[in-house]
Amino acid sequence: MCGFIGYINGTNIIDHHQTIENMMNTIIHRGPDSGGIHTDDKVTLGFRRLSIIDLSDVANQPLYSADGSIVLVFNGEIYNFQELREDLIAKGHTFKTKSDSEVLIYGYVEYGFEFVKKLRGMFAFCIWDKKNDLQFIARDGFGIKPLYYTSNTTDKTFIFGSEIKAFLPHPSFIKELNKDALRPYLTFQYSSMDETFFKGVYKLPPAHYMVIKNGEKRIVKYWDKKFNVREKTLEHYVKEIRETMKDSVEKHQISDVKVGSFLSGGIDSSYITALLRPNKSFSVGFKDYEAMFNETNLAKELSDILNVQNERKYISAEECFEKLPTIQYHMDEPQSNPSSVPLYFLSELASKDVTVVLSGEGADEIFGGYPWYQNSPKMEKYEKVPFGLRKVIRGIAEKMPKNQYTHFLVKGGQTVEERFIGEAVVWDEEDAVNVLKPAYKNGPSVKSITKRIYDEVPGEDDVTKMQYLDLHLWMPGDILLKADKMSMAHSIELRVPFLDKEVMELAKKIPSKYRVNDINTKFALRKAAHEELPEEWAKRPKLGFPVPIRHWLREEKYYNLVKEMFTTDFAKEFFDTNQLVGYLDEHYQGKANRGRYIWTTYVFLVWYKRFFVDM
Repeated sequence: MCGFIGYINGTNIIDHHQTIENMMNTIIHRGPDSGGIHTDDKVTLGFRRLSIIDLSDVANQPLYSADGSIVLVFNGEIYNFQELREDLIAKGHTFKTKSDSEVLIYGYVEYGFEFVKKLRGMFAFCIWDKKNDLQFIARDGFGIKPLYYTSNTTDKTFIFGSEIKAFLPHPSFIKELNKDALRPYLTFQYSSMDETFFKGVYKLPPAHYMVIKNGEKRIVKYWDKKFNVREKTLEHYVKEIRETMKDSVEKHQISDVKVGSFLSGGIDSSYITALLRPNKSFSVGFKDYEAMFNETNLAKELSDILNVQNERKYISAEECFEKLPTIQYHMDEPQSNPSSVPLYFLSELASKDVTVVLSGEGADEIFGGYPWYQNSPKMEKYEKVPFGLRKVIRGIAEKMPKNQYTHFLVKGGQTVEERFIGEAVVWDEEDAVNVLKPAYKNGPSVKSITKRIYDEVPGEDDVTKMQYLDLHLWMPGDILLKADKMSMAHSIELRVPFLDKEVMELAKKIPSKYRVNDINTKFALRKAAHEELPEEWAKRPKLGFPVPIRHWLREEKYYNLVKEMFTTDFAKEFFDTNQLVGYLDEHYQGKANRGRYIWTTYVFLVWYKRFFVDM
């Protein structure tokens, strides 16, 4: 696990060695163990290393082919590198390290761009092929590892790397806010477009690679996560899940350093911990809210059953607000998922004992775990009414005052494409547009962002469509990004065994009735996990990572802190601040729960202040 930054040299005359050093220093948290630089007349590369596999200096990056014509910088882990290495040795390639990194060099030499299809792991990398004068940049199939790029420079420099903040020290980079990103962010709570909050800076999509040659960029999709159901028995799939998950966890624990696990009271992290049986698990809760927002007792109880030592920490509101600017700095873009905050402290706790942690991200998206995916019994009955009639009733309900009954009737008359935009929904889009100043109202609509993904799976059932959307928006844009950024902020590597290529290939085949049904969500996974877990853990409903934000915002201290931010001059650039303060007062006085509206807006302003006011 590491971080890299690089660029194709532009026309301005600069000190490339000093420039790349400055850029590397911004991501030293990703790789505190060592740093390396490659620079020539065309390309400059910088690398920060966190040593995980092959701790020797010979495995330091940038890594070179034997003839020096191929240069690699790579962030991640390749879990099938040993098999790939044996194949490449049999084909005549000679390795100088025992690391997984070198497999990428000779895999590329042997198989070209298509080699990326053979990789099982999490990765972002750049190969500089001097002989063919091209850059080959790729990102893993799920988007576990981040990869950004831009040409928004004064001299045609093309910059790419693990974090956007590493772009800022380059003298040619143009730092500018992307005004179109704010409108959808308020609803989604994360940056939902390929273009980031920095104008002209893009995310390479998961499961894509880019080839840059003669100034031309070609982006290619190399793997598809579309479901391809095979009708077999529930027992067959339960057995397959057990075998595939055991294999995945075994692959994900390959390391030359200590490995632990994150553990809540839910099934996902519990199943991973039960399969891994590490020396230590790590959990966090909230001080003063132990009775309401606390799964650490469940984590401790399971750890005792598994004979695993559990390390716990209780976080205070003061700590969370104090660290929020740092958290948003590490995120690179505003991200208001409340769970980012405890994840930052959880990573800090784990970093005192281990360098690698396994976690349960991804199970909900691929096995069908979110409550959204499951219809209520009332909606199941209502959906037996012909859709045409439900659509007429919806039209009537939309003209009536909003309440729980009209909401039900509106939802019942919508297609899944109309009603489901992903796991996170914060601001009502109409409210979001109304609170924004005119220059920021023109960003893409929420539906325009989801439509391009839904259009890829027109014939699937509703559950599969919702999962597919979350796999492509919510998971890489929110879940995996915060997992990477919060763990790397403390120089630890977070691995996600559910998001394994072989696990996904299995999940694609499982009929939706075994994913989500009227009995439970993640139905087949829960059956499989029961072999390793007590029944109460296997059946426990999803809790998420609850954070007492709405309670904090009703304390005078934090009400005043947020109000001060809402009334700054720079806040008035973006928002009708009278409306914002109105929402804040309404919440503070207990008249309504506006906690998420307030938090999402506050986080954006904290982020903006950190990157555009204070820097």
